[in-house]
Amino acid sequence: MAATYTTMQELRDNLGIGTLYLDATVEECCQTAQDLLNQYLWFDSAPVIGASLSSNTASVVLANPGIFVIGQSVTIAAAGSTYNGTYTLTGAFPGSTVPASIGTSLFTQLPYSTYPYGYSVIQYSKTASDDPFHRVLPYGTATGPDTKTASYATTPAIRQASMILSVDIWQARQTSMASNGMDGISASPYRLGYQMINRIRGLIQPYANPASLVG
Repeated sequence: MAATYTTMQELRDNLGIGTLYLDATVEECCQTAQDLLNQYLWFDSAPVIGASLSSNTASVVLANPGIFVIGQSVTIAAAGSTYNGTYTLTGAFPGSTVPASIGTSLFTQLPYSTYPYGYSVIQYSKTASDDPFHRVLPYGTATGPDTKTASYATTPAIRQASMILSVDIWQARQTSMASNGMDGISASPYRLGYQMINRIRGLIQPYANPASLVG
């Protein structure tokens, strides 16, 4: 899917590169910036830590005590091709009965003291071969509907932050990690290090996930 926070054409116009370079090369910078920002922005989401499929019903374990309900539309991503996609929930625990196989697996693979308080299970219909319970590592994501007044793709501060990141990434690809100062060229090996995000924190702070502010 094409990036929406900063589009390929917007980055071309800002850099003044016209039709130089392949579309895929320019788009990759835009998408990278968007992916990075999404790690810090606040969504109606929870980490997917495990999944199973039995009798055409998928059961997905979330590292959250329960933010989704039956009938809600949820998008699963980075949890494996069998589970990825947007589905209408047919079951949710707490709130309904968790499959015995999931409960047993949780007890054996996750800390006893936190079950079920730190976790929840959502279910949806999925026609596919049975798949035993397994951990999802690195974690996937389960995201509910976007109920904000304006999406991040139309939020000026997010668009500006995305453009700044896109330009930084592009310039790092094209030139050495150096900068021009009053004393000439100075090496800057950490141009794409943590300072890159720090430069745009003031723009994204009002929209940041509280979890991203820890540490």
